[in-house]
Amino acid sequence: MPKVFLTFPEGRHKVLTLSYDDGRTADRRLVDIFNSHGIKGTFHLNSGLFEFGDRIPSEEVAALYKGHEISAHTLTHPTIARSPKEQLVHEIIEDRKNLEKVAGYTVRGMSYPNGSFNSLIKELLPHLGIEYARTVTSTGDFSIPDDFLEWNPTCHHNHRLMELADYFVQLQKKQYLNMMYVWGHSYEFDNDQNWGLIETFCQFVGNRNDIWYATNMEIVDYMNAFRNLRFSADSQFVYNPSSLSVWLSVGDQIMEVEGGSQTWLV
Repeated sequence: MPKVFLTFPEGRHKVLTLSYDDGRTADRRLVDIFNSHGIKGTFHLNSGLFEFGDRIPSEEVAALYKGHEISAHTLTHPTIARSPKEQLVHEIIEDRKNLEKVAGYTVRGMSYPNGSFNSLIKELLPHLGIEYARTVTSTGDFSIPDDFLEWNPTCHHNHRLMELADYFVQLQKKQYLNMMYVWGHSYEFDNDQNWGLIETFCQFVGNRNDIWYATNMEIVDYMNAFRNLRFSADSQFVYNPSSLSVWLSVGDQIMEVEGGSQTWLV
């Protein structure tokens, strides 16, 4: 029986994703930095606040975040663990509806506003069309979550960012898949006057051949595509029922299992 392991696309074992909340106007500069270095971000937006303060206006959303992911953050940013479930449903569903109108695609993820969630909220989210939700609890490591509805990031950008980036870039062992997940708010760079931090980070980690640059949803979809593979009992062949290609390490070879195909592994 061949030894078969999941890899990221094209045999990579590292993925980088970034996640920024609230949709403030500083996102314009942040998106520019990401685009300059081939980095993908997920932007969690409160659609009920589009026209308030220094928020990105609704008519700019689709163009600004093109190539990145538009994701939910509830309609008006309440502390949802203190909210009745009726309000929770309204906040998430209405945010999804509004965001989908401007994005032009299904919004399937979110970040918890104020980092607020509980077990009831996690149980409700799949019924509201939400497949992942990011917390504000930093792990300091590069693990892939078992539970994408309680997705803990590696770090906030103000906490050991370059130290962790240096360690991540140097990782060479392929026994594990490694994910670096950075989160924050773009306006914090204005408040802290440290735009140089994220510029240095993106220049350092960007445009590397051994790193997969992905949005939050792309990672979830890829992991689900792997879990849905149908292997023969002896692992001699595999059927991929999804539309996404999945890349596997088989012995000493990297193999692409194309969507909708059956592939022999030996």
